[in-house]
Amino acid sequence: MSGIFISFEGPDGAGKTTALNKLMPLLQKRTDKEIVLSREPGGSPISEKIRKIILDIDDEEMDPRTEALLYAASRRQHLIDVILPTLQADKIMLSDRFVDSSIAYQGGGREIGTKSVAEINDFAIDGHLPDLTIYFDVSPEVGLARIRQDHEGAMDRLEKEAISFHNRVYDSYSELVKNNPQRIKTINAEQAPDQVVSDALAVIISRFPNIFNKGE
Repeated sequence: MSGIFISFEGPDGAGKTTALNKLMPLLQKRTDKEIVLSREPGGSPISEKIRKIILDIDDEEMDPRTEALLYAASRRQHLIDVILPTLQADKIMLSDRFVDSSIAYQGGGREIGTKSVAEINDFAIDGHLPDLTIYFDVSPEVGLARIRQDHEGAMDRLEKEAISFHNRVYDSYSELVKNNPQRIKTINAEQAPDQVVSDALAVIISRFPNIFNKGE
């Protein structure tokens, strides 16, 4: 398998999806390889159906372990349908969230335990971790303020959780960053959006200089 797999992580309101949409064309200009952009939960037909269940604001009674299993199921299907075929075709895979999200949100946020959620997802991903993960670091207070401003009140089931939930998510991400220094690189997402994109671009080019070696 010769493609490159890069995931993008961050708490709610980190701005990673917006940054990713700006980053992708900048990366494409620097490489001859095709770039595929996808997201989790979702990214393929079956996974998108699971996404609707997970994030539905009417599913407030969902058990935390059920939620964790649904995320893992969606991830497995996304891996089979999109990620692995992309890598096998020697393309570049960019995923808006991957396994670290479950460890942070369900393991930490839902207090199931990061080890237990990691084990569920070990089964789902079968050893296929990203080559690089860009973590968009933003405090829960700043992230949630952005969401309230941008969404005008239309928040999904996880975004509507109490600040204590989001603090646990943030702390779990911090542990992941600390424990995976080679794979996970941190970007200050409280900077101006253009600077966030610039910093992420620099990290990716630095990690894969032979891939992103074309001029602007």
